[in-house]
Amino acid sequence: MGDMSVAELLELCSFPPPGTEVDCAVSGGPDSTALLVLAVEADLVVTAWHVDHGLRSGSSAEGGMVARLATGLGASSRCVEAPVDDGPNLEARARDARRAAWPSGILTGHTADDQAETVLLNLLRGAGVPGAAGIGSPERRPLLALRRHETRALCEALGLQTLADPMNDDPRFVRNRIRHEVLPLLADVSGRDPVPLLARHAMRAAEATHLLSGLVADVDPTDVRALAELPDDLVRLALRAWLTRGADGLPPDSASVDRVLDVVRGRIRATQVVGGHRVVRSAGRLSHGHL
Repeated sequence: MGDMSVAELLELCSFPPPGTEVDCAVSGGPDSTALLVLAVEADLVVTAWHVDHGLRSGSSAEGGMVARLATGLGASSRCVEAPVDDGPNLEARARDARRAAWPSGILTGHTADDQAETVLLNLLRGAGVPGAAGIGSPERRPLLALRRHETRALCEALGLQTLADPMNDDPRFVRNRIRHEVLPLLADVSGRDPVPLLARHAMRAAEATHLLSGLVADVDPTDVRALAELPDDLVRLALRAWLTRGADGLPPDSASVDRVLDVVRGRIRATQVVGGHRVVRSAGRLSHGHL
Protein backbone atom coordinates (compact mmCIF):
# COMPACT_ATOMS: atom_id res chain seq x y z
CA MET A 1 0.00 0.00 0.00
CA GLY A 2 3.01 2.30 -0.22
CA ASP A 3 3.81 4.70 2.57
CA MET A 4 0.30 5.45 3.83
CA SER A 5 -1.22 3.41 6.65
CA VAL A 6 -4.96 3.38 7.37
CA ALA A 7 -4.33 5.73 10.30
CA GLU A 8 -2.38 8.14 8.09
CA LEU A 9 -5.11 8.15 5.45
CA LEU A 10 -7.68 8.79 8.19
CA GLU A 11 -5.69 11.84 9.29
CA LEU A 12 -6.34 13.37 5.85
CA CYS A 13 -10.10 12.72 6.03
CA SER A 14 -12.76 15.06 7.40
CA PHE A 15 -15.19 12.73 9.16
CA PRO A 16 -17.57 13.85 11.93
CA PRO A 17 -16.77 12.93 15.57
CA PRO A 18 -16.67 9.25 16.68
CA GLY A 19 -20.09 7.79 17.45
CA THR A 20 -21.89 9.94 14.86
CA GLU A 21 -24.48 8.11 12.75
CA VAL A 22 -23.65 8.51 9.05
CA ASP A 23 -24.93 7.24 5.72
CA CYS A 24 -22.31 6.38 3.09
CA ALA A 25 -22.95 5.99 -0.65
CA VAL A 26 -21.22 2.75 -1.66
CA SER A 27 -21.23 1.67 -5.31
CA GLY A 28 -18.64 -1.03 -4.65
CA GLY A 29 -15.85 0.78 -6.51
CA PRO A 30 -12.51 1.53 -4.81
CA ASP A 31 -13.37 5.10 -3.73
CA SER A 32 -16.68 4.27 -2.07
CA THR A 33 -15.28 1.05 -0.59
CA ALA A 34 -12.44 3.07 0.94
CA LEU A 35 -15.04 5.56 2.25
CA LEU A 36 -16.85 2.71 4.02
CA VAL A 37 -13.63 1.27 5.48
CA LEU A 38 -12.39 4.63 6.72
CA ALA A 39 -15.80 5.66 8.14
CA VAL A 40 -15.85 2.45 10.21
CA GLU A 41 -12.22 3.06 11.21
CA ALA A 42 -13.25 6.57 12.36
CA ASP A 43 -15.62 4.88 14.88
CA LEU A 44 -18.76 6.14 13.16
CA VAL A 45 -22.10 4.30 13.18
CA VAL A 46 -22.27 3.56 9.47
CA THR A 47 -25.05 2.59 7.06
CA ALA A 48 -23.87 1.79 3.52
CA TRP A 49 -26.35 2.71 0.76
CA HIS A 50 -26.08 0.95 -2.59
CA VAL A 51 -28.23 2.02 -5.55
CA ASP A 52 -28.87 -0.41 -8.41
CA HIS A 53 -29.78 1.33 -11.69
CA GLY A 54 -30.31 -1.99 -13.51
CA LEU A 55 -28.13 -0.77 -16.38
CA ARG A 56 -26.26 -4.04 -16.89
CA SER A 57 -26.89 -7.72 -16.31
CA GLY A 58 -25.70 -8.84 -12.92
CA SER A 59 -26.00 -5.39 -11.37
CA SER A 60 -28.38 -6.75 -8.70
CA ALA A 61 -25.60 -9.03 -7.42
CA GLU A 62 -23.43 -5.97 -6.76
CA GLY A 63 -25.78 -4.88 -3.98
CA GLY A 64 -25.27 -8.24 -2.29
CA MET A 65 -21.52 -7.79 -2.49
CA VAL A 66 -21.75 -4.35 -0.86
CA ALA A 67 -24.06 -5.74 1.85
CA ARG A 68 -21.57 -8.54 2.66
CA LEU A 69 -18.71 -6.03 2.74
CA ALA A 70 -20.65 -3.78 5.14
CA THR A 71 -21.55 -6.70 7.40
CA GLY A 72 -17.92 -7.83 7.46
CA LEU A 73 -16.84 -4.38 8.59
CA GLY A 74 -19.57 -4.08 11.23
CA ALA A 75 -21.74 -1.61 9.31
CA SER A 76 -25.40 -1.74 8.29
CA SER A 77 -26.48 -1.64 4.65
CA ARG A 78 -29.43 -0.69 2.48
CA CYS A 79 -29.81 -1.64 -1.18
CA VAL A 80 -32.22 0.44 -3.27
CA GLU A 81 -33.43 -0.07 -6.84
CA ALA A 82 -33.59 3.08 -8.97
CA PRO A 83 -33.95 1.91 -12.60
CA VAL A 84 -32.51 4.13 -15.33
CA ASP A 85 -32.75 3.50 -19.09
CA ASP A 86 -29.67 3.86 -21.27
CA GLY A 87 -29.73 6.81 -23.68
CA PRO A 88 -29.11 10.56 -23.77
CA ASN A 89 -27.98 12.33 -20.57
CA LEU A 90 -27.46 8.94 -18.90
CA GLU A 91 -24.85 10.19 -16.44
CA ALA A 92 -27.03 13.09 -15.25
CA ARG A 93 -30.18 10.95 -15.07
CA ALA A 94 -28.38 8.24 -13.07
CA ARG A 95 -27.00 10.89 -10.70
CA ASP A 96 -30.49 12.36 -10.20
CA ALA A 97 -31.92 8.88 -9.53
CA ARG A 98 -29.26 8.22 -6.89
CA ARG A 99 -29.87 11.56 -5.18
CA ALA A 100 -33.60 10.83 -5.05
CA ALA A 101 -32.94 7.39 -3.50
CA TRP A 102 -30.35 8.49 -0.93
CA PRO A 103 -31.10 9.99 2.48
CA SER A 104 -30.16 13.66 2.89
CA GLY A 105 -26.64 14.37 4.10
CA ILE A 106 -25.19 11.13 2.71
CA LEU A 107 -21.38 10.98 2.54
CA THR A 108 -19.71 10.18 -0.79
CA GLY A 109 -16.24 8.95 -1.73
CA HIS A 110 -15.19 11.83 -4.00
CA THR A 111 -11.41 12.29 -4.05
CA ALA A 112 -9.01 15.07 -5.06
CA ASP A 113 -9.03 13.57 -8.57
CA ASP A 114 -12.82 13.97 -8.76
CA GLN A 115 -12.41 17.53 -7.50
CA ALA A 116 -9.90 18.37 -10.26
CA GLU A 117 -12.18 16.89 -12.92
CA THR A 118 -15.17 18.84 -11.59
CA VAL A 119 -13.25 22.14 -11.62
CA LEU A 120 -12.40 21.66 -15.31
CA LEU A 121 -15.95 20.49 -16.13
CA ASN A 122 -17.47 23.52 -14.42
CA LEU A 123 -15.06 25.93 -16.11
CA LEU A 124 -16.03 24.43 -19.48
CA ARG A 125 -19.72 24.92 -18.55
CA GLY A 126 -19.06 28.60 -17.89
CA ALA A 127 -19.93 28.29 -14.18
CA GLY A 128 -17.56 31.07 -13.05
CA VAL A 129 -15.92 31.37 -9.63
CA PRO A 130 -18.49 29.17 -7.80
CA GLY A 131 -17.92 26.48 -10.43
CA ALA A 132 -14.17 26.73 -9.91
CA ALA A 133 -14.85 25.80 -6.26
CA GLY A 134 -15.54 22.30 -7.57
CA ILE A 135 -17.81 19.73 -5.94
CA GLY A 136 -20.74 21.10 -3.97
CA SER A 137 -21.41 20.28 -0.29
CA PRO A 138 -17.74 19.61 0.60
CA GLU A 139 -18.86 18.77 4.15
CA ARG A 140 -20.28 15.54 2.69
CA ARG A 141 -17.02 14.57 0.91
CA PRO A 142 -14.64 13.38 3.66
CA LEU A 143 -12.07 11.94 1.19
CA LEU A 144 -11.46 15.12 -0.84
CA ALA A 145 -7.82 15.25 0.32
CA LEU A 146 -7.13 11.66 -0.79
CA ARG A 147 -6.03 10.56 -4.25
CA ARG A 148 -7.73 7.88 -6.30
CA HIS A 149 -4.56 5.76 -6.28
CA GLU A 150 -4.63 5.84 -2.47
CA THR A 151 -8.19 4.50 -2.23
CA ARG A 152 -7.27 1.71 -4.64
CA ALA A 153 -4.12 0.88 -2.68
CA LEU A 154 -6.11 0.76 0.57
CA CYS A 155 -8.61 -1.74 -0.89
CA GLU A 156 -5.79 -3.87 -2.33
CA ALA A 157 -3.85 -3.84 0.96
CA LEU A 158 -6.94 -5.05 2.84
CA GLY A 159 -7.72 -7.67 0.18
CA LEU A 160 -11.14 -6.17 -0.55
CA GLN A 161 -12.80 -7.01 -3.86
CA THR A 162 -14.03 -3.90 -5.70
CA LEU A 163 -16.22 -3.35 -8.73
CA ALA A 164 -15.28 -1.61 -11.98
CA ASP A 165 -18.13 0.48 -13.39
CA PRO A 166 -17.99 0.49 -17.24
CA MET A 167 -19.58 3.97 -17.17
CA ASN A 168 -16.27 5.30 -15.81
CA ASP A 169 -14.55 4.47 -19.11
CA ASP A 170 -17.35 5.41 -21.52
CA PRO A 171 -16.08 8.24 -23.78
CA ARG A 172 -19.67 9.48 -24.25
CA PHE A 173 -19.26 11.27 -20.94
CA VAL A 174 -17.19 14.47 -20.92
CA ARG A 175 -15.93 13.72 -17.40
CA ASN A 176 -14.33 10.50 -18.60
CA ARG A 177 -12.54 12.26 -21.45
CA ILE A 178 -11.25 14.84 -18.96
CA ARG A 179 -10.10 11.98 -16.71
CA HIS A 180 -8.47 9.81 -19.37
CA GLU A 181 -7.33 12.38 -21.96
CA VAL A 182 -7.28 16.00 -20.71
CA LEU A 183 -5.65 15.61 -17.28
CA PRO A 184 -2.88 13.27 -18.56
CA LEU A 185 -2.22 15.76 -21.41
CA LEU A 186 -2.07 18.65 -18.91
CA ALA A 187 0.42 16.64 -16.84
CA ASP A 188 2.52 15.97 -19.94
CA VAL A 189 2.46 19.60 -21.14
CA SER A 190 3.16 21.16 -17.73
CA GLY A 191 5.54 18.50 -16.45
CA ARG A 192 3.66 18.25 -13.16
CA ASP A 193 0.59 16.63 -11.66
CA PRO A 194 -2.30 19.07 -12.19
CA VAL A 195 -4.65 17.45 -9.65
CA PRO A 196 -3.22 19.05 -6.45
CA LEU A 197 -3.06 22.43 -8.24
CA LEU A 198 -6.71 22.23 -9.31
CA ALA A 199 -7.79 20.99 -5.86
CA ARG A 200 -6.02 23.94 -4.20
CA HIS A 201 -7.59 26.28 -6.76
CA ALA A 202 -10.99 24.87 -5.75
CA MET A 203 -10.27 25.73 -2.10
CA ARG A 204 -9.31 29.32 -2.99
CA ALA A 205 -12.38 29.68 -5.20
CA ALA A 206 -14.58 28.35 -2.37
CA GLU A 207 -13.14 31.02 -0.05
CA ALA A 208 -13.80 33.71 -2.67
CA THR A 209 -17.34 32.45 -3.21
CA HIS A 210 -17.98 32.55 0.54
CA LEU A 211 -16.73 36.14 0.73
CA LEU A 212 -18.82 37.19 -2.27
CA SER A 213 -21.95 35.51 -0.92
CA GLY A 214 -21.61 37.64 2.22
CA LEU A 215 -22.23 40.72 0.08
CA VAL A 216 -25.75 39.51 -0.76
CA ALA A 217 -26.53 37.51 2.38
CA ASP A 218 -29.52 39.77 3.23
CA VAL A 219 -30.86 40.04 -0.32
CA ASP A 220 -34.03 38.18 -1.31
CA PRO A 221 -33.32 37.27 -4.96
CA THR A 222 -36.97 36.42 -5.59
CA ASP A 223 -38.20 39.94 -4.72
CA VAL A 224 -37.89 41.88 -7.97
CA ARG A 225 -38.61 45.25 -6.33
CA ALA A 226 -35.89 44.73 -3.69
CA LEU A 227 -33.39 44.09 -6.50
CA ALA A 228 -34.29 47.26 -8.41
CA GLU A 229 -31.80 49.45 -6.53
CA LEU A 230 -28.91 46.96 -6.71
CA PRO A 231 -26.28 46.97 -9.48
CA ASP A 232 -26.33 44.06 -11.93
CA ASP A 233 -23.16 42.48 -10.50
CA LEU A 234 -24.69 42.08 -7.02
CA VAL A 235 -27.98 40.84 -8.47
CA ARG A 236 -26.07 38.21 -10.46
CA LEU A 237 -24.38 37.07 -7.22
CA ALA A 238 -27.72 36.74 -5.44
CA LEU A 239 -29.31 34.94 -8.40
CA ARG A 240 -26.37 32.55 -8.75
CA ALA A 241 -26.69 31.52 -5.08
CA TRP A 242 -30.46 31.06 -5.44
CA LEU A 243 -30.17 28.98 -8.62
CA THR A 244 -27.41 26.86 -7.07
CA ARG A 245 -29.65 25.99 -4.11
CA GLY A 246 -32.39 24.97 -6.53
CA ALA A 247 -30.07 22.70 -8.53
CA ASP A 248 -28.72 20.48 -5.73
CA GLY A 249 -25.53 22.50 -5.37
CA LEU A 250 -24.64 22.64 -9.07
CA PRO A 251 -23.65 26.23 -9.94
CA PRO A 252 -25.48 27.62 -12.99
CA ASP A 253 -23.65 28.73 -16.13
CA SER A 254 -23.20 32.47 -16.63
CA ALA A 255 -25.59 32.57 -19.61
CA SER A 256 -28.40 31.18 -17.42
CA VAL A 257 -27.70 33.81 -14.74
CA ASP A 258 -27.78 36.57 -17.37
CA ARG A 259 -31.13 35.35 -18.70
CA VAL A 260 -32.62 35.32 -15.19
CA LEU A 261 -31.25 38.85 -14.71
CA ASP A 262 -33.24 39.78 -17.83
CA VAL A 263 -36.34 38.37 -16.11
CA VAL A 264 -35.60 40.44 -12.98
CA ARG A 265 -35.16 43.62 -15.02
CA GLY A 266 -38.40 42.99 -16.91
CA ARG A 267 -36.78 42.49 -20.32
CA ILE A 268 -38.35 39.03 -20.58
CA ARG A 269 -41.03 37.34 -18.45
CA ALA A 270 -39.56 33.83 -18.14
CA THR A 271 -36.56 31.74 -19.13
CA GLN A 272 -35.21 28.23 -18.99
CA VAL A 273 -31.97 27.55 -17.11
CA VAL A 274 -29.60 24.61 -17.46
CA GLY A 275 -30.82 21.60 -15.48
CA GLY A 276 -34.40 21.61 -16.70
CA HIS A 277 -35.68 24.52 -14.62
CA ARG A 278 -37.89 27.40 -15.72
CA VAL A 279 -37.72 30.77 -13.95
CA VAL A 280 -40.85 32.92 -14.12
CA ARG A 281 -41.63 36.45 -12.90
CA SER A 282 -45.15 36.98 -11.60
CA ALA A 283 -46.57 39.72 -9.33
CA GLY A 284 -43.08 41.03 -8.60
CA ARG A 285 -41.72 37.64 -7.49
CA LEU A 286 -39.44 35.07 -9.12
CA SER A 287 -40.20 31.37 -8.91
CA HIS A 288 -38.55 28.36 -10.46
CA GLY A 289 -39.43 24.73 -10.89
CA HIS A 290 -38.84 21.70 -13.09
CA LEU A 291 -40.15 21.85 -16.64
